[in-house]
Amino acid sequence: MGSPVKDAATQDKELFAAFPCYRCKEECTYCRNCVMMGLVSQCTPLLRWNGPEPAFQVDEPILQWEGQLSELQSSASEKMYELIGSSKELLMWAVCGAGKTEILFIGIEKALREGLRVCLATTRTDVFIELFPRFEQAFPSVKVQALYGGHSSFDAASPLVLSTTHQLFRFEKAFDVMIVDEVDAFPYSYDDTLQFTVEKACKDDAARIYLSATPSEDMLTRVRQKDLDVIHISKRFHGYPLPVPRFTWCGNWKKSLKKGYLPKVLLEWVKGRLDSGCNVFCSFRRWKIMNEVYDCLESDAVDYVHAEDPERKEKVNRFRKGEITMLITTTILERGVTIPEIDVAVFGTDHDIFTSNALVQICGRVGRSIEDPYGEVTYFHFGKTKAMTSAKKTIEQHNNRSSRKTDR
Repeated sequence: MGSPVKDAATQDKELFAAFPCYRCKEECTYCRNCVMMGLVSQCTPLLRWNGPEPAFQVDEPILQWEGQLSELQSSASEKMYELIGSSKELLMWAVCGAGKTEILFIGIEKALREGLRVCLATTRTDVFIELFPRFEQAFPSVKVQALYGGHSSFDAASPLVLSTTHQLFRFEKAFDVMIVDEVDAFPYSYDDTLQFTVEKACKDDAARIYLSATPSEDMLTRVRQKDLDVIHISKRFHGYPLPVPRFTWCGNWKKSLKKGYLPKVLLEWVKGRLDSGCNVFCSFRRWKIMNEVYDCLESDAVDYVHAEDPERKEKVNRFRKGEITMLITTTILERGVTIPEIDVAVFGTDHDIFTSNALVQICGRVGRSIEDPYGEVTYFHFGKTKAMTSAKKTIEQHNNRSSRKTDR
């Protein structure tokens, strides 16, 4: 059966199901592993391109980005540049706000000039929407292909593809350079099928670059064993430190919400931000709790968004434009979204959905722009957790390391 999953996974009987097929008029089997890309049943032909590889020619100048890299960014950019054309792997371990996207530009330019095909894969649509216009602006002479849920165009092959990891089911041995952004993020880090799909989309001799602010222990083990090259960037591109979170006890917030009101300390924090006109992210563990909080606030300056929200993209854009000043959200916006002059609150931080990595990523939403490199992060909780203290310790370690002269 032509399902692009690992051999071990395809032997799992629980992954298969049968249904009365209109095509073969029999009970037909399909695999659930990749059904999100469309049902491929036992009798369905699975087509593969076996003609010549597309040849790409791009017009000069390829890269039209006039920014300037910091010393650490330049070191990482040179490392990636040297990797292009090889079959090596590189982990770019960079703090949130280090300017990872800009670091990629020169290496991608080299690959395009050499006629290589590049893919930047990301796990989340929100991150994709943030990245795509920046690549179109940096590479205006290149037709950048965009592939994500609800927006997938295959009108012509492109040398530069931006894709969610799910969309890479469509490719096999197509890319000379594979860049995986936020390699530690859910669902990619937990889904063997998605990881296999990324590998399947690579040519055998492809260069692979992994980007992460919070790499997994498995990846760090490979680094320690000298099985994976790494460059570590502990300083943000503007040189200012990461915001260190404050812990604020808010009492039994679950009990408060059941009675229809917010803890006083959180309500005062929110009202203070709204009165000052500051942009605010407020993260919650579940959308049902988020709705209860939204009802408590009753303000035109506030809106909410979650993974299943049909107006998700529009609401985030309204927030970017300043049409709303506070966005209540689940953890879907912990990565890849840049809003200037923003403070962040995490409500109910003591819940186990807020892992150390997730909390570090949420802190990374603050102080990302050079015009406003400051901002506050507050963890509202009913009791400190290991994840909270670990996240704070990680951020402090990055800040201590970034104050040193060397960061290699």
